[in-house]
Amino acid sequence: LNTTGPTLTVDTACSSALVALHLACESLRSGECETAVAGAVALMATPHTHLTLSRAGMLSPTGRCRAFDNGGDGFVPGEGVGAVVLKRLDRALADGDRIDGVIRASAINQDGRTSSLTAPSAPSQTRLLSELYAKAGIDPASISYIEAHGTGTKLGDPIEAAALTDAFAGKLPPGWRGSIGSVKSMIGHAMEAAGMAALVKTLLMLRAGRL
Repeated sequence: LNTTGPTLTVDTACSSALVALHLACESLRSGECETAVAGAVALMATPHTHLTLSRAGMLSPTGRCRAFDNGGDGFVPGEGVGAVVLKRLDRALADGDRIDGVIRASAINQDGRTSSLTAPSAPSQTRLLSELYAKAGIDPASISYIEAHGTGTKLGDPIEAAALTDAFAGKLPPGWRGSIGSVKSMIGHAMEAAGMAALVKTLLMLRAGRL
């Protein structure tokens, strides 16, 4: 493509795709580039990853990802590739581009010390969401859908649900209703590409106008 702007390879495990997306957005916001491509790929060319996850007890013995389901017993690794083209909204409008969605804000952080890879920090997740909404001027009551990580594990999903509950606590009006979902229930956990799969699913939902 003869691109000349910042070019980065990002590996932050399961968050790789969304970290790459955030960095691309930051480059656009700072004026480092005018157009960015953020993408991710997950391939399992050898059995190593599957064997490692199996030994760690992270895989579903029934072969299904059941996100936020009481029957969730682990996840299924998946392969995938996806990419999005990003521009500042004013530039996309001026260029007459088809716009599938608008990223109003993004942020990243690190959990700090936790007991294991499968036990993320709920306080860190809560703090990230709360700070992002406040900084971007996003009213939590205006959010009607959340595409979650939702791996389908008995440990990880409740932690994520607790983090979301705390982030929204005291900020929602009586009778507020919202939905939560995870693409992993349909295609498995696409590892480094998981976040891109989640983003593409959300964009397709917006285009179709339905959950």
